[in-house]
Amino acid sequence: QVHLVESGGGLVQAGGSLSLSCAASGRINGVAAMGWFRQAPGKEREFVAVINLNNGDAYHRYSVEGRFTISRDNAKNSVYLQMNSLKPEDTGVYYCAATRTNPYDGSRWFIYAERFDSWGQGTQVTVSS
Repeated sequence: QVHLVESGGGLVQAGGSLSLSCAASGRINGVAAMGWFRQAPGKEREFVAVINLNNGDAYHRYSVEGRFTISRDNAKNSVYLQMNSLKPEDTGVYYCAATRTNPYDGSRWFIYAERFDSWGQGTQVTVSS
């Protein structure tokens, strides 16, 4: 089992920035990709970004393109999410996730929550207007 711990959440006003971190430990061998999901109160958990740990290829949901950037540091078994130009609609609990399944088959990205095996406890991000 892969253990994931998120950090870096907080309260920020619209237009501000936050940087999230996710540290992985445990049975990390074979992990193909890690990503971020978020969930607002009363809403479904939604995909934010994913990165292939083997080649660094990344994919971000449309609503955060140009504002959020996912990155990885394999030596530290960590992934990060730099969030700029935050909007109130970005508010939610942000979860780090890991999967041993290749997230890209050459034509499409598999970024559905059910494909991710391990999850962190989440970190709250609140963006005020």
